[in-house]
Amino acid sequence: MTAKALFKADPLVIAALHLPPFGRAHGMAWLEDYVATNARVFAEAGVPYIKLQDQTREPGRMQAAPLAVTAALARFLRSEVPGIGLGIIVEAHDAEAGLAIAHAAGGDFVRIKVFVGGMMTAQGPRHGIGAEALAFRHGLGRDDIAILSDVHDRTAMPLAGETAEFAAEWAQKSGADGLIITGASFDDTLQRIGKASAAGISRPILIGGSVTETNITAALGASQGVIVSSSLMRRDAKAADILRWDRDLTRRFMDAARNTRAH
Repeated sequence: MTAKALFKADPLVIAALHLPPFGRAHGMAWLEDYVATNARVFAEAGVPYIKLQDQTREPGRMQAAPLAVTAALARFLRSEVPGIGLGIIVEAHDAEAGLAIAHAAGGDFVRIKVFVGGMMTAQGPRHGIGAEALAFRHGLGRDDIAILSDVHDRTAMPLAGETAEFAAEWAQKSGADGLIITGASFDDTLQRIGKASAAGISRPILIGGSVTETNITAALGASQGVIVSSSLMRRDAKAADILRWDRDLTRRFMDAARNTRAH
């Protein structure tokens, strides 16, 4: 698939498969079982893309061990569900790690939380790494890997006073292939998208959170696609369970998304 192919998916739904923080609690065999089990839930429901999300918190760039594990799991996921597209996001603030993993695993896109500007996060301040990401992607010869840029990610606070629509314009002009807009609530998200569209943003816009079976029609009416995860998770899942995402919830969500596009 190419960067353009990502945005041709209809409906464009990206399911975020969150990996547990890496450590001594889980070996590779457990992690592979976890990835395969949950990826099949998404694939069986007809989700077109999975975003593999590393959640190992670490300062600075991604360290060698989590990078290697994530790359191995991403490649494994591709072999287990070959018909589904793949994206990568890493917890570390690292322009190269996510792209390197996507390159090695045959991924279709990466998500970068701070592509332009500056944000104060729980781990401290982070500054835009868009230029570095674009240069590294070009050096890999993988300009087909789409870069999705968050615009004022809701888990952080902007370091400067620019509006969200101004930040969206920055990201667009700086080369992001698509923008992810997520407000403090679903209504706030729709308002932000409206302001970005009024400001002349022409890049595809995806909603990064708070999308459910009940609001998917409004979500796809306002954006080109959605990223979903928490609303599809098992409510009765225990910490040690491998199966975390609910088959019925995921199927109903995708049925609602397809019905929205059909009408």
